[in-house]
Amino acid sequence: MKKGLLFIFFLMTAFTLYSQRDTTVFASSYAGRDNIRDNNSSGVTIYPVPVRYNNFTLRAEKEIVFVKITNIIGQDIFKSKYGNQQQVRIFLDNPKRGMYLVTINFSDGSRVVKKIMVEESE
Repeated sequence: MKKGLLFIFFLMTAFTLYSQRDTTVFASSYAGRDNIRDNNSSGVTIYPVPVRYNNFTLRAEKEIVFVKITNIIGQDIFKSKYGNQQQVRIFLDNPKRGMYLVTINFSDGSRVVKKIMVEESE
């Protein structure tokens, strides 16, 4: 009986240690990819945050050619093409309060996705 319990204890300990090692490896590799993504999108500024009065401004270091805004369930609520501008003013048609994703395409072919929070106007 003691040998069986020791064997089960050994298996559980080994499995736990292996799981922790695997999680640590995954977390470190994922963190590295996340830093690269942030470096690419560091030139994009969205203000005001949170968005009120149905409009906001996008400013980027690169030239913006297309902007798309979707709600969290993937429905497009805004799409517009631009002529290589670095600052764009977005006017939304009566958006509901909530979280939205802003997809910004640049003239060099790169793309950035940012989150915005829309609040109701006071």
